[in-house]
Amino acid sequence: MKSIYIEELESGYNLENESFMLQDMTQRKTKDGRPYILGSLRDKTGQVACVYWDVPDYVEDWISSGLVVLVTGKVVTYKDALQITITDLNQSHNPDLNAFLPSSKRPREEMVAELRQFIAALAEPWQTLAAQILLEEPFLSQFANAPAARNMHHAYIGGLLEHSLSMAHLADYLAELYPHVDRNLLISGALLHDLGKVYEYNVSDSFSYSEDGRLTGHIIRAIIIVEKTADTIDFPEENRQQLIHLIASHHGTHEWGAPVLPKTLEAILLHQIDLLDSRVQGFFDHLDNEKTGAQWTTKKSFMFGTELRKPEGY
Repeated sequence: MKSIYIEELESGYNLENESFMLQDMTQRKTKDGRPYILGSLRDKTGQVACVYWDVPDYVEDWISSGLVVLVTGKVVTYKDALQITITDLNQSHNPDLNAFLPSSKRPREEMVAELRQFIAALAEPWQTLAAQILLEEPFLSQFANAPAARNMHHAYIGGLLEHSLSMAHLADYLAELYPHVDRNLLISGALLHDLGKVYEYNVSDSFSYSEDGRLTGHIIRAIIIVEKTADTIDFPEENRQQLIHLIASHHGTHEWGAPVLPKTLEAILLHQIDLLDSRVQGFFDHLDNEKTGAQWTTKKSFMFGTELRKPEGY
């Protein structure tokens, strides 16, 4: 039974066989050849850096990211942030993963109902395409549980669906605001652009990359799924090309992993919507990972490269 969560930790607290999930663990050696491990520990409330000096052989043999372990050690302050200095690790058997993987604050049933509403409001043939891809089981359950990323934004169970719905709301608004925007195309792109992430991450551990994620990637996987489904419903070729372009270009630049650059109005809008929602959520994720009463965060945000100021009342 887990007795303390990361959000409750304070400097000076002693841990004895407390359960946490290992994340981003790397094995290193000191200048004199002694083994040590750097990484972080996580549970559903957040994550905290950790270090394990003089690692014994019996731990080196089995330690890996994604494992739930029993931690003995002490919470200290290092560079103005909490860190756990580990003195012992033991394996935990049959842990309840719900205690270790963060989840969306929105109820899953509420988000699925919202997804159905967006799809029902699409004109044909967009409605049939989106419904056949997103609403069939077991994909729907996987889509509703998947994270949108490993650590940058929406990195929690349900994050992918939450991110897709937020983008669909923005797409709906922008289709009304700007002329000549194909609303059905843009909303379909918002809902489908990241569907390959269902296969990119392992939800059974700390959202590590799957074999499909490493070898294929979510952009190519999404294109394959859309192409196959479009073939089964005789989806119009011009619409297919437009949608595939949105998926292929939504990262915006080659440096960010886009196979092609955005070349249509809807593709440009989709990239900006994706960027906006990921940045806003990344802002709040950074605040949530540093729960202090201070107005400013003590650590720099990796996403923004600076400390962040909390909104009033947050």
